[in-house]
Amino acid sequence: MKIEKMNQKHLDEVHKIEQECFSHPWSLESLESEMKNENSLFLVAVEDGKVIGYIGMSIVIDEGYIFNVAVCETQRQRGVATALINELVTCAKKNNFSFITLEVRESNIPARSLYSKFGFIKAGERKDYYSDPRENAILMTKFF
Repeated sequence: MKIEKMNQKHLDEVHKIEQECFSHPWSLESLESEMKNENSLFLVAVEDGKVIGYIGMSIVIDEGYIFNVAVCETQRQRGVATALINELVTCAKKNNFSFITLEVRESNIPARSLYSKFGFIKAGERKDYYSDPRENAILMTKFF
């Protein structure tokens, strides 16, 4: 598996993963627009020439706001998300970020556990943040 910066050739596969993983997926146009935004960073995990996962983050001065972390259903439990988060955290350290933050479904214990392993801590809660199904979000932040 190789982690690389997302580009145009990855868009269709990233969009497919987005649709598979989220109840309100981003459109292909939204992904493309955000990928081209100079204040965003999208990384993909590629294996045998195929995108198997991705992560996206918005950058505001020295702060990182993770949009999504998603892995193909057939590729889970193989360390793909770990590799993507590790690469993003490394990038944030190199660029002297103050913190990286994200929202995660309250019920998503595997994801919350993974983020905790990287030093993300619960920094707050957003009531009824998600729909389909309606659920609170836990705000998790890693400070540097």
